[in-house]
Amino acid sequence: MNTDISKPQENSGLLKDQNLYVIFGITLTAVMGVSSIAPALPSISRSLSVSTDQIGLLITFFTLPGIIFTPILGIIADRYGRKRVLVPSLFLFGIAGTACAFATSFEQLLLFRVFQGIGSASLGALNLTLIGDLYSGNTRATAMGYNGSVLSVGTALYPAVGGALAVLGWHFPFFLTLIAIPVGIFALVSLQPAALQSGGSLNLYFNEIGSALKSKLVIGLFAGIFLTFIMLYGGYITFFTILLDEKFEKSAFMIGIILSSSSLITAITSSQLGKLTLRFNEKTLILIASILYTLIFLAIPFIDNIWWFILPIGMFGVAQGINIPSILNLLTGYAKKEYRAAFLSINWMVMRFGQALGPYLLGIVYLYYQIEGTFFFAAGAGVLFILVNLTMVWRK
Repeated sequence: MNTDISKPQENSGLLKDQNLYVIFGITLTAVMGVSSIAPALPSISRSLSVSTDQIGLLITFFTLPGIIFTPILGIIADRYGRKRVLVPSLFLFGIAGTACAFATSFEQLLLFRVFQGIGSASLGALNLTLIGDLYSGNTRATAMGYNGSVLSVGTALYPAVGGALAVLGWHFPFFLTLIAIPVGIFALVSLQPAALQSGGSLNLYFNEIGSALKSKLVIGLFAGIFLTFIMLYGGYITFFTILLDEKFEKSAFMIGIILSSSSLITAITSSQLGKLTLRFNEKTLILIASILYTLIFLAIPFIDNIWWFILPIGMFGVAQGINIPSILNLLTGYAKKEYRAAFLSINWMVMRFGQALGPYLLGIVYLYYQIEGTFFFAAGAGVLFILVNLTMVWRK
């Protein structure tokens, strides 16, 4: 039986805990599947004779398996243990991702991406599940903040690294997924997850999950993470990028630098979450973030000088740094250990839906109200986020 180390640890010794570094490795692997190959998409399109409207299938075929397999793998992790799902998932991710580099046709590449997506399906939920299993109180908030920093650093660096490798050839960015293999070995040898109690009946298990999902706090947090990803992937990553290209004629390299600077601020802010939660509770931080999002997107259409974007970009980085880790920390702490993996898998699915729906919805707005309308729509999502906070998150 695995050693139970679920008792709170002193923050001073947190960075000496090898379990935390396993979690960091899982997080860096989980965000690799899209960001590292994005710069290679044009090269893949040319090399494999794929039309521009079809190349996006590489993202779709990778993300769709998560909708199906994430909750299934979450249930298995709850019933039979985290490592029994985690380690095979990491190995599958690494093997299938590396196989993509040897694909000789687009169809073959899509097939390998499906298997890589299955390997990725559990990673985004299990890293949070492990934080909830292993830490509690302010130590959990600190660990969640550190993990948010690692995620932001990965999000900022992978496009640059993937782009540099793509210069050598379209298939080279896929070799980055080999990192998942040593992470899997590290998890197999070093990870000491908290012991799980033997599960009761499946009927009781699903009843407890259903009861948790009916909580106003949980519904509010899920709504908050959904709206956050609408704004992030729709308003910021998609249409703020288009604004920088259309209105300010910035190169792809400069746009990447701007987005990376925001991720760096997010990383710095997230790393301080443990200290921030000693002064403010997570609900307050989430409310502050929702107000910042609204102000940022309201301001963007009125900015005519590129240098004035320093303020909203910085504010966006801060908002991300206090918002997402705080929501995830509250959700992780709310769920009981016995069904935590399945519970957080549902959150991962909500994030995926927001990620997919944001660019689509704002694309419709763009057709009728031009680029400025997309930011007002994103600001409207921010206002809705504020209302969700006041009516559901603050009132259990």
